[in-house]
Amino acid sequence: MRDKLHLYLDLIRWNRPAGWLLLLWPTLAAMWLAARGWPGWHLVTVFTLGTILMRSAGCCINDVADRHFDRHVKRTVHRPLTSGRMGVPEALGVGAVLALVSFALVLTTNPLTIAWSVPALLVTIVYPFTKRFFAMPQAVLGVAFSMGMPMAYAAVQDSVPGVVVWMLIANLCWTLAYDTEYAMVDRDDDLRIGMKTSAITLGRFDVAGIMAFYAVHTGVWWTIFWLHAGLGHGAPGWKLAVWYLTLAAVVAQVSWHWHLIHRRQRDSCFVAFRENHWIGLTVFVAALLLA
Repeated sequence: MRDKLHLYLDLIRWNRPAGWLLLLWPTLAAMWLAARGWPGWHLVTVFTLGTILMRSAGCCINDVADRHFDRHVKRTVHRPLTSGRMGVPEALGVGAVLALVSFALVLTTNPLTIAWSVPALLVTIVYPFTKRFFAMPQAVLGVAFSMGMPMAYAAVQDSVPGVVVWMLIANLCWTLAYDTEYAMVDRDDDLRIGMKTSAITLGRFDVAGIMAFYAVHTGVWWTIFWLHAGLGHGAPGWKLAVWYLTLAAVVAQVSWHWHLIHRRQRDSCFVAFRENHWIGLTVFVAALLLA
């Protein structure tokens, strides 16, 4: 029983929380802005647990879809499906249970949030297969990893205002940045087996592209924060200080990421990907303080 539990935890990447943190921070940031402060224990619990569960379900779907490719990639060769320690029906069963529990949580919100959960699930299922034909599948992942934001507004306000479109653009660019760093780790293997990734598509412009994605992400979010907090209309001085300090914190992190990836070394690129959740945390802190 203990061995089976460890196998399931390995399947859902339980020992690598960076994946669900990348989903959680922008979702909570949107929720705080939508509520203009504390959104309540119910919604915080639903979205936190739902995020963890759906990221875990996504890992199951991804591993089933990529099981024949992962055996040729150094980083993924020992995953449960690839190594033969688990079969496809069992992995799909685990993913289905996790997705159903997540959907049960969504059912405690409102009809608009429930409606948004349907395309969120569909894009999660579709994403792994886009790596076979789409030049930048990281963009599809960006859509999947951004669905929590319109759902958060739907849950809080029972509407999805236009500002969410800008949040989606910002989060899409952030996903393109960190998942291109991730793809740089596997570029040699992906080229050999014929996988499509943004790191391959961007080629020698990969680092420049990542920095551009980070720039758009940061510029859009901090413009949203400026407008939301009314910083151009006599807002308290401490809010202006928060805006500048959090912006400086993100710029410093992005500069560190350039230092990590500009030589395109495998281990450093993986560190850059893994530490992106700190940028997400900074976005959430800014939302928390400026809401």
